[in-house]
Amino acid sequence: MSMLGIKWKLHGTGKNIKPGQVVAPDERLAWPLTVGVGMQHVVAMFGATFLVPIITGMPPATTLFFSGIGTLLFLVITKGRVPSYLGSSFAFIAPITASQAQFGVPGALGGVVLAGTTLALVGAVVQKFGAGWINRLMPPIVTGAIVALIGLNLAPAAKQNFDAAPITALVTLVTIILVSVLFRGILGRLSILVGVVVGYIVAMLRGEVKYDKMDAAAWVGLPHFQTPEFHIGVLGLFVPVVLVLVAENIGHVKSVAAMTGQNLDGVSGRALMADGAATMLAGFGGGSGTTTYAENIGVMAATKVYSTAAYWVAGMFAVLLSFSPKFGELIATVPAGVLGGAATMLYGMIGILGVKIWVQNKVNFSNPINLTTAAVALIIGIADYTWTIGDLKFTGIALGSAAALAIYHGMKAIANARGTVAEPETEQGVLPPAAKAAMKAAAKRAPKKR
Repeated sequence: MSMLGIKWKLHGTGKNIKPGQVVAPDERLAWPLTVGVGMQHVVAMFGATFLVPIITGMPPATTLFFSGIGTLLFLVITKGRVPSYLGSSFAFIAPITASQAQFGVPGALGGVVLAGTTLALVGAVVQKFGAGWINRLMPPIVTGAIVALIGLNLAPAAKQNFDAAPITALVTLVTIILVSVLFRGILGRLSILVGVVVGYIVAMLRGEVKYDKMDAAAWVGLPHFQTPEFHIGVLGLFVPVVLVLVAENIGHVKSVAAMTGQNLDGVSGRALMADGAATMLAGFGGGSGTTTYAENIGVMAATKVYSTAAYWVAGMFAVLLSFSPKFGELIATVPAGVLGGAATMLYGMIGILGVKIWVQNKVNFSNPINLTTAAVALIIGIADYTWTIGDLKFTGIALGSAAALAIYHGMKAIANARGTVAEPETEQGVLPPAAKAAMKAAAKRAPKKR
Protein backbone atom coordinates (compact mmCIF):
# COMPACT_ATOMS: atom_id res chain seq x y z
CA MET A 1 0.00 0.00 0.00
CA SER A 2 2.80 2.42 0.84
CA MET A 3 4.44 1.70 -2.55
CA LEU A 4 1.28 3.01 -4.21
CA GLY A 5 1.17 6.05 -1.94
CA ILE A 6 -2.20 5.12 -0.46
CA LYS A 7 -1.17 4.52 3.13
CA TRP A 8 -1.80 7.60 5.27
CA LYS A 9 -1.50 8.23 8.98
CA LEU A 10 -4.05 10.39 10.76
CA HIS A 11 -2.95 13.98 11.39
CA GLY A 12 -3.48 14.60 15.10
CA THR A 13 -7.13 13.97 15.91
CA GLY A 14 -8.00 14.29 12.23
CA LYS A 15 -10.41 17.13 12.98
CA ASN A 16 -8.25 20.26 13.02
CA ILE A 17 -4.86 21.71 12.12
CA LYS A 18 -2.95 23.59 14.78
CA PRO A 19 -1.39 26.98 13.92
CA GLY A 20 1.96 26.58 12.20
CA GLN A 21 1.27 22.96 11.21
CA VAL A 22 0.41 21.40 7.84
CA VAL A 23 -1.12 18.08 6.85
CA ALA A 24 1.77 16.31 5.10
CA PRO A 25 1.35 14.30 1.86
CA ASP A 26 1.46 11.01 3.79
CA GLU A 27 -1.10 12.21 6.35
CA ARG A 28 -4.83 12.77 6.16
CA LEU A 29 -7.65 14.35 8.11
CA ALA A 30 -10.80 12.43 9.06
CA TRP A 31 -12.43 11.05 5.91
CA PRO A 32 -15.43 13.45 5.87
CA LEU A 33 -13.00 16.40 5.96
CA THR A 34 -10.71 14.74 3.42
CA VAL A 35 -13.64 14.26 1.04
CA GLY A 36 -14.56 17.92 1.49
CA VAL A 37 -11.02 19.08 0.64
CA GLY A 38 -10.99 16.73 -2.35
CA MET A 39 -14.25 18.23 -3.65
CA GLN A 40 -12.71 21.67 -3.25
CA HIS A 41 -9.84 20.57 -5.48
CA VAL A 42 -12.35 19.55 -8.16
CA VAL A 43 -13.98 22.97 -8.01
CA ALA A 44 -10.59 24.68 -8.19
CA MET A 45 -9.50 22.86 -11.36
CA PHE A 46 -12.93 22.83 -12.96
CA GLY A 47 -13.06 26.14 -14.81
CA ALA A 48 -9.59 25.99 -16.33
CA THR A 49 -9.72 22.28 -17.20
CA PHE A 50 -13.00 22.63 -19.07
CA LEU A 51 -12.00 25.75 -20.98
CA VAL A 52 -9.34 23.86 -22.96
CA PRO A 53 -11.70 21.30 -24.58
CA ILE A 54 -14.36 23.94 -25.09
CA ILE A 55 -11.94 26.23 -26.92
CA THR A 56 -10.39 23.41 -28.96
CA GLY A 57 -13.68 21.64 -29.72
CA MET A 58 -12.72 18.46 -27.85
CA PRO A 59 -15.34 16.53 -25.79
CA PRO A 60 -15.39 18.06 -22.25
CA ALA A 61 -16.50 14.83 -20.54
CA THR A 62 -13.64 12.89 -22.15
CA THR A 63 -11.14 15.51 -21.02
CA LEU A 64 -12.55 15.34 -17.47
CA PHE A 65 -12.27 11.54 -17.51
CA PHE A 66 -8.60 11.55 -18.48
CA SER A 67 -7.92 14.41 -16.07
CA GLY A 68 -9.18 12.27 -13.20
CA ILE A 69 -7.46 9.09 -14.42
CA GLY A 70 -4.25 11.04 -15.05
CA THR A 71 -4.30 12.41 -11.50
CA LEU A 72 -4.64 8.93 -10.02
CA LEU A 73 -1.84 7.66 -12.27
CA PHE A 74 0.34 10.61 -11.20
CA LEU A 75 -0.18 9.76 -7.53
CA VAL A 76 0.77 6.12 -8.10
CA ILE A 77 3.90 6.87 -10.16
CA THR A 78 5.14 9.48 -7.66
CA LYS A 79 4.35 7.04 -4.82
CA GLY A 80 2.11 9.58 -3.13
CA ARG A 81 4.94 12.01 -2.42
CA VAL A 82 3.79 14.87 -4.70
CA PRO A 83 0.25 16.13 -4.03
CA SER A 84 -0.97 17.51 -7.35
CA TYR A 85 -3.91 17.53 -9.73
CA LEU A 86 -3.42 17.02 -13.46
CA GLY A 87 -5.72 19.35 -15.38
CA SER A 88 -5.84 20.44 -19.01
CA SER A 89 -2.74 22.37 -20.08
CA PHE A 90 -3.31 25.68 -21.87
CA ALA A 91 -0.02 25.13 -23.67
CA PHE A 92 -1.83 22.56 -25.85
CA ILE A 93 -4.51 24.97 -27.11
CA ALA A 94 -2.53 26.47 -29.98
CA PRO A 95 -0.99 23.22 -31.32
CA ILE A 96 -4.29 21.32 -31.04
CA THR A 97 -6.15 24.08 -32.89
CA ALA A 98 -3.50 24.34 -35.60
CA SER A 99 -3.17 20.58 -36.10
CA GLN A 100 -6.95 20.14 -36.28
CA ALA A 101 -7.02 22.50 -39.25
CA GLN A 102 -4.47 20.31 -41.05
CA PHE A 103 -5.09 16.77 -39.84
CA GLY A 104 -8.40 16.83 -37.97
CA VAL A 105 -9.02 15.71 -34.39
CA PRO A 106 -7.17 12.35 -34.79
CA GLY A 107 -4.05 14.20 -35.98
CA ALA A 108 -4.23 16.54 -32.99
CA LEU A 109 -4.54 13.56 -30.64
CA GLY A 110 -1.46 12.04 -32.26
CA GLY A 111 0.41 15.22 -31.39
CA VAL A 112 -0.75 14.96 -27.77
CA VAL A 113 0.56 11.38 -27.62
CA LEU A 114 3.93 12.45 -29.07
CA ALA A 115 4.22 15.29 -26.56
CA GLY A 116 3.41 12.93 -23.69
CA THR A 117 5.94 10.38 -24.90
CA THR A 118 8.65 13.02 -25.14
CA LEU A 119 7.85 14.36 -21.68
CA ALA A 120 7.99 10.85 -20.19
CA LEU A 121 11.41 10.27 -21.79
CA VAL A 122 12.67 13.59 -20.41
CA GLY A 123 11.37 12.53 -17.00
CA ALA A 124 13.27 9.25 -17.21
CA VAL A 125 16.49 11.13 -18.00
CA VAL A 126 15.88 13.55 -15.11
CA GLN A 127 15.22 10.67 -12.72
CA LYS A 128 18.48 9.05 -13.82
CA PHE A 129 20.81 12.05 -14.03
CA GLY A 130 19.08 14.83 -12.07
CA ALA A 131 17.46 18.08 -13.21
CA GLY A 132 20.67 20.14 -13.47
CA TRP A 133 20.95 19.66 -17.23
CA ILE A 134 17.43 21.06 -17.73
CA ASN A 135 18.41 24.22 -15.88
CA ARG A 136 21.44 24.56 -18.14
CA LEU A 137 19.46 23.90 -21.32
CA MET A 138 16.56 26.14 -20.31
CA PRO A 139 17.72 28.93 -18.02
CA PRO A 140 15.04 31.39 -16.81
CA ILE A 141 15.44 33.74 -19.79
CA VAL A 142 14.65 30.89 -22.22
CA THR A 143 11.87 29.33 -20.11
CA GLY A 144 10.20 32.68 -19.53
CA ALA A 145 10.32 33.56 -23.24
CA ILE A 146 8.76 30.24 -24.29
CA VAL A 147 5.96 30.44 -21.71
CA ALA A 148 5.24 34.07 -22.62
CA LEU A 149 5.14 33.54 -26.38
CA ILE A 150 2.77 30.57 -26.06
CA GLY A 151 0.23 32.73 -24.24
CA LEU A 152 0.63 35.79 -26.45
CA ASN A 153 0.52 33.69 -29.63
CA LEU A 154 -3.12 32.94 -28.74
CA ALA A 155 -4.19 36.60 -28.64
CA PRO A 156 -5.88 36.52 -32.10
CA ALA A 157 -8.01 33.53 -31.03
CA ALA A 158 -9.20 35.44 -27.95
CA LYS A 159 -10.11 38.45 -30.09
CA GLN A 160 -12.04 36.31 -32.57
CA ASN A 161 -14.23 34.87 -29.80
CA PHE A 162 -14.56 38.29 -28.14
CA ASP A 163 -15.81 39.85 -31.39
CA ALA A 164 -18.46 37.11 -31.75
CA ALA A 165 -20.43 38.59 -28.81
CA PRO A 166 -18.70 41.70 -27.42
CA ILE A 167 -21.25 42.50 -24.68
CA THR A 168 -21.23 38.97 -23.24
CA ALA A 169 -17.45 38.85 -23.51
CA LEU A 170 -17.04 42.19 -21.74
CA VAL A 171 -19.34 41.16 -18.87
CA THR A 172 -17.38 37.93 -18.48
CA LEU A 173 -14.03 39.71 -18.42
CA VAL A 174 -15.16 42.46 -16.02
CA THR A 175 -16.65 39.85 -13.66
CA ILE A 176 -13.38 37.91 -13.58
CA ILE A 177 -11.46 41.09 -12.80
CA LEU A 178 -13.82 42.23 -10.03
CA VAL A 179 -14.22 38.84 -8.32
CA SER A 180 -10.44 38.45 -8.06
CA VAL A 181 -10.25 41.58 -5.87
CA LEU A 182 -13.68 41.65 -4.19
CA PHE A 183 -13.50 38.27 -2.47
CA ARG A 184 -10.98 36.43 -0.32
CA GLY A 185 -10.21 32.74 -0.02
CA ILE A 186 -11.43 30.12 -2.45
CA LEU A 187 -14.02 32.36 -4.14
CA GLY A 188 -11.35 34.87 -5.10
CA ARG A 189 -9.24 32.05 -6.50
CA LEU A 190 -12.16 30.87 -8.61
CA SER A 191 -12.63 34.22 -10.35
CA ILE A 192 -12.44 32.67 -13.83
CA LEU A 193 -15.10 30.07 -13.01
CA VAL A 194 -17.36 32.75 -11.51
CA GLY A 195 -16.81 34.97 -14.54
CA VAL A 196 -17.75 32.14 -16.89
CA VAL A 197 -20.94 31.43 -14.90
CA VAL A 198 -22.00 35.10 -14.92
CA GLY A 199 -21.13 35.44 -18.61
CA TYR A 200 -23.10 32.27 -19.34
CA ILE A 201 -26.19 33.70 -17.61
CA VAL A 202 -25.88 36.89 -19.69
CA ALA A 203 -25.50 34.79 -22.85
CA MET A 204 -28.68 32.86 -21.93
CA LEU A 205 -30.61 36.11 -21.50
CA ARG A 206 -29.33 37.28 -24.89
CA GLY A 207 -30.33 34.03 -26.62
CA GLU A 208 -26.74 32.97 -27.41
CA VAL A 209 -26.90 29.48 -25.84
CA LYS A 210 -28.15 26.41 -27.75
CA TYR A 211 -29.30 23.29 -25.85
CA ASP A 212 -30.18 20.91 -28.71
CA LYS A 213 -27.28 18.49 -28.11
CA MET A 214 -27.67 18.60 -24.33
CA ASP A 215 -31.38 17.76 -24.52
CA ALA A 216 -30.60 14.74 -26.71
CA ALA A 217 -27.80 13.44 -24.45
CA ALA A 218 -28.33 10.72 -21.84
CA TRP A 219 -27.85 11.31 -18.13
CA VAL A 220 -25.50 8.34 -17.79
CA GLY A 221 -23.10 6.94 -20.38
CA LEU A 222 -19.50 6.54 -21.44
CA PRO A 223 -17.40 9.54 -22.47
CA HIS A 224 -16.77 9.90 -26.21
CA PHE A 225 -13.45 8.18 -26.87
CA GLN A 226 -11.39 8.76 -30.05
CA THR A 227 -8.19 7.23 -31.38
CA PRO A 228 -5.17 9.20 -32.66
CA GLU A 229 -3.47 9.35 -36.03
CA PHE A 230 0.21 10.15 -36.36
CA HIS A 231 1.54 12.71 -38.83
CA ILE A 232 5.09 14.03 -38.97
CA GLY A 233 3.65 17.47 -39.66
CA VAL A 234 2.52 17.89 -36.02
CA LEU A 235 6.02 17.53 -34.56
CA GLY A 236 6.85 21.21 -34.92
CA LEU A 237 3.59 22.14 -33.22
CA PHE A 238 3.78 19.92 -30.15
CA VAL A 239 7.48 19.52 -29.26
CA PRO A 240 7.77 23.10 -27.85
CA VAL A 241 4.92 22.31 -25.48
CA VAL A 242 7.16 19.77 -23.76
CA LEU A 243 9.52 22.56 -22.70
CA VAL A 244 6.62 24.36 -21.03
CA LEU A 245 5.38 21.20 -19.30
CA VAL A 246 8.87 20.52 -17.95
CA ALA A 247 9.09 24.06 -16.55
CA GLU A 248 5.59 23.83 -15.02
CA ASN A 249 6.14 20.44 -13.40
CA ILE A 250 9.56 21.25 -11.97
CA GLY A 251 8.25 24.60 -10.70
CA HIS A 252 5.24 23.02 -9.04
CA VAL A 253 7.33 20.29 -7.39
CA LYS A 254 9.60 22.97 -5.97
CA SER A 255 6.58 24.96 -4.76
CA VAL A 256 5.12 21.96 -2.93
CA ALA A 257 8.55 21.16 -1.45
CA ALA A 258 8.87 24.71 -0.12
CA MET A 259 5.37 24.67 1.40
CA THR A 260 5.72 21.25 3.05
CA GLY A 261 9.36 21.57 4.07
CA GLN A 262 10.22 18.32 2.29
CA ASN A 263 12.99 17.72 -0.25
CA LEU A 264 11.24 16.43 -3.39
CA ASP A 265 14.18 16.68 -5.82
CA GLY A 266 14.36 12.90 -5.89
CA VAL A 267 10.87 12.60 -7.41
CA SER A 268 11.09 15.43 -9.98
CA GLY A 269 11.78 12.88 -12.70
CA ARG A 270 8.89 10.73 -11.56
CA ALA A 271 6.57 13.76 -11.71
CA LEU A 272 7.60 14.40 -15.32
CA MET A 273 7.20 10.73 -16.24
CA ALA A 274 3.77 10.66 -14.59
CA ASP A 275 2.54 13.75 -16.43
CA GLY A 276 3.96 12.34 -19.67
CA ALA A 277 2.17 9.03 -19.13
CA ALA A 278 -1.11 10.81 -18.31
CA THR A 279 -0.80 12.97 -21.43
CA MET A 280 -0.07 9.91 -23.60
CA LEU A 281 -3.10 8.13 -22.17
CA ALA A 282 -5.32 11.15 -22.85
CA GLY A 283 -4.09 11.39 -26.43
CA PHE A 284 -4.83 7.71 -27.08
CA GLY A 285 -8.43 8.14 -25.86
CA GLY A 286 -9.50 11.59 -27.02
CA GLY A 287 -8.56 13.88 -24.12
CA SER A 288 -6.42 17.01 -23.84
CA GLY A 289 -2.80 17.04 -22.66
CA THR A 290 -2.34 17.49 -18.92
CA THR A 291 -0.13 19.40 -16.52
CA THR A 292 0.15 19.92 -12.78
CA TYR A 293 -2.24 22.67 -11.69
CA ALA A 294 -1.28 25.87 -9.89
CA GLU A 295 -4.95 26.36 -8.97
CA ASN A 296 -4.78 23.32 -6.71
CA ILE A 297 -1.45 24.38 -5.24
CA GLY A 298 -3.28 27.56 -4.26
CA VAL A 299 -5.95 25.50 -2.49
CA MET A 300 -3.24 23.66 -0.53
CA ALA A 301 -1.62 26.93 0.46
CA ALA A 302 -4.98 28.20 1.72
CA THR A 303 -6.05 25.04 3.57
CA LYS A 304 -2.60 23.81 4.73
CA VAL A 305 -3.73 20.34 3.63
CA TYR A 306 -1.16 18.64 1.36
CA SER A 307 -2.57 15.14 1.81
CA THR A 308 -2.55 13.02 -1.34
CA ALA A 309 -5.70 11.33 0.04
CA ALA A 310 -7.62 14.47 -0.94
CA TYR A 311 -6.29 14.14 -4.49
CA TRP A 312 -7.43 10.53 -4.69
CA VAL A 313 -10.90 11.80 -3.80
CA ALA A 314 -10.64 14.56 -6.41
CA GLY A 315 -9.46 12.20 -9.15
CA MET A 316 -12.20 9.63 -8.48
CA PHE A 317 -14.91 12.31 -8.32
CA ALA A 318 -13.74 13.76 -11.67
CA VAL A 319 -14.00 10.30 -13.25
CA LEU A 320 -17.52 9.85 -11.88
CA LEU A 321 -18.64 13.21 -13.29
CA SER A 322 -17.30 12.27 -16.72
CA PHE A 323 -19.87 9.45 -17.00
CA SER A 324 -22.72 11.92 -17.55
CA PRO A 325 -22.96 12.82 -21.27
CA LYS A 326 -25.64 15.39 -20.46
CA PHE A 327 -23.25 17.14 -18.07
CA GLY A 328 -20.54 17.13 -20.75
CA GLU A 329 -22.88 18.59 -23.36
CA LEU A 330 -23.99 21.26 -20.88
CA ILE A 331 -20.39 22.38 -20.52
CA ALA A 332 -20.03 22.37 -24.32
CA THR A 333 -22.88 24.91 -24.62
CA VAL A 334 -20.63 27.72 -23.35
CA PRO A 335 -20.86 30.28 -26.20
CA ALA A 336 -18.06 32.12 -28.01
CA GLY A 337 -18.58 35.41 -26.20
CA VAL A 338 -17.99 33.84 -22.79
CA LEU A 339 -14.90 32.10 -24.13
CA GLY A 340 -13.62 35.36 -25.56
CA GLY A 341 -13.89 37.16 -22.24
CA ALA A 342 -12.28 34.33 -20.28
CA ALA A 343 -9.58 33.75 -22.90
CA THR A 344 -8.58 37.40 -22.84
CA MET A 345 -7.63 36.93 -19.21
CA LEU A 346 -6.28 33.38 -19.47
CA TYR A 347 -4.03 33.87 -22.47
CA GLY A 348 -2.70 37.08 -21.00
CA MET A 349 -2.02 35.28 -17.72
CA ILE A 350 0.06 32.67 -19.56
CA GLY A 351 2.06 35.46 -21.16
CA ILE A 352 2.61 37.20 -17.83
CA LEU A 353 3.69 33.91 -16.23
CA GLY A 354 6.68 34.06 -18.56
CA VAL A 355 7.44 37.55 -17.32
CA LYS A 356 7.02 36.31 -13.74
CA ILE A 357 9.73 33.70 -14.37
CA TRP A 358 12.08 36.51 -15.44
CA VAL A 359 11.24 38.64 -12.41
CA GLN A 360 11.52 35.84 -9.85
CA ASN A 361 14.90 34.78 -11.23
CA LYS A 362 16.13 38.39 -11.52
CA VAL A 363 16.95 38.11 -15.23
CA ASN A 364 19.23 40.99 -16.19
CA PHE A 365 18.07 42.59 -19.46
CA SER A 366 21.13 44.80 -19.56
CA ASN A 367 22.84 41.64 -20.76
CA PRO A 368 22.53 41.66 -24.59
CA ILE A 369 22.18 37.88 -24.73
CA ASN A 370 19.09 37.96 -22.50
CA LEU A 371 17.64 40.97 -24.31
CA THR A 372 18.10 39.48 -27.77
CA THR A 373 16.81 36.05 -26.76
CA ALA A 374 13.54 37.46 -25.40
CA ALA A 375 13.05 40.11 -28.10
CA VAL A 376 13.39 37.85 -31.14
CA ALA A 377 11.53 34.88 -29.63
CA LEU A 378 8.54 36.99 -28.57
CA ILE A 379 8.09 38.68 -31.95
CA ILE A 380 8.30 35.35 -33.79
CA GLY A 381 5.74 33.83 -31.43
CA ILE A 382 3.31 36.75 -31.30
CA ALA A 383 3.38 37.38 -35.07
CA ASP A 384 3.09 33.61 -35.65
CA TYR A 385 5.91 33.26 -38.16
CA THR A 386 5.64 30.06 -40.21
CA TRP A 387 8.15 27.87 -42.03
CA THR A 388 7.10 24.95 -44.23
CA ILE A 389 9.48 22.14 -45.22
CA GLY A 390 7.67 19.45 -47.19
CA ASP A 391 5.02 17.98 -44.90
CA LEU A 392 6.47 19.78 -41.88
CA LYS A 393 5.00 23.14 -40.93
CA PHE A 394 6.61 25.07 -38.09
CA THR A 395 4.50 27.89 -36.61
CA GLY A 396 5.26 30.75 -34.26
CA ILE A 397 5.38 28.69 -31.08
CA ALA A 398 7.82 26.15 -32.49
CA LEU A 399 9.98 28.74 -34.27
CA GLY A 400 9.93 31.11 -31.29
CA SER A 401 10.94 28.32 -28.90
CA ALA A 402 13.72 27.19 -31.23
CA ALA A 403 14.89 30.78 -31.62
CA ALA A 404 15.06 31.26 -27.85
CA LEU A 405 17.24 28.17 -27.43
CA ALA A 406 19.44 28.79 -30.47
CA ILE A 407 20.00 32.51 -29.82
CA TYR A 408 20.75 32.09 -26.13
CA HIS A 409 23.20 29.21 -26.45
CA GLY A 410 24.69 30.50 -29.72
CA MET A 411 25.32 34.02 -28.42
CA LYS A 412 26.62 32.71 -25.11
CA ALA A 413 29.11 30.42 -26.82
CA ILE A 414 30.41 33.24 -29.03
CA ALA A 415 30.55 35.71 -26.13
CA ASN A 416 32.47 33.25 -23.96
CA ALA A 417 34.95 32.57 -26.77
CA ARG A 418 35.46 36.27 -27.46
CA GLY A 419 35.05 37.58 -23.90
CA THR A 420 32.70 40.29 -25.13
CA VAL A 421 29.85 40.27 -22.58
CA ALA A 422 30.62 41.79 -19.20
CA GLU A 423 27.06 42.09 -17.84
CA PRO A 424 25.92 39.20 -15.57
CA GLU A 425 22.90 37.14 -16.64
CA THR A 426 21.08 37.83 -13.37
CA GLU A 427 20.85 40.93 -11.22
CA GLN A 428 23.00 40.30 -8.16
CA GLY A 429 21.32 42.71 -5.80
CA VAL A 430 22.33 45.63 -8.01
CA LEU A 431 20.40 48.83 -7.38
CA PRO A 432 18.88 50.70 -10.32
CA PRO A 433 20.88 53.76 -11.51
CA ALA A 434 18.26 56.15 -10.13
CA ALA A 435 18.48 54.56 -6.67
CA LYS A 436 22.28 54.72 -6.75
CA ALA A 437 22.14 58.43 -7.65
CA ALA A 438 19.66 59.12 -4.85
CA MET A 439 21.83 57.34 -2.27
CA LYS A 440 24.92 59.21 -3.45
CA ALA A 441 23.11 62.55 -3.18
CA ALA A 442 21.86 61.67 0.31
CA ALA A 443 25.38 60.76 1.37
CA LYS A 444 26.66 64.15 0.21
CA ARG A 445 23.95 65.98 2.15
CA ALA A 446 24.59 64.03 5.36
CA PRO A 447 26.76 65.86 7.95
CA LYS A 448 30.34 64.61 8.08
CA LYS A 449 31.64 63.09 11.30
CA ARG A 450 34.21 65.19 13.16
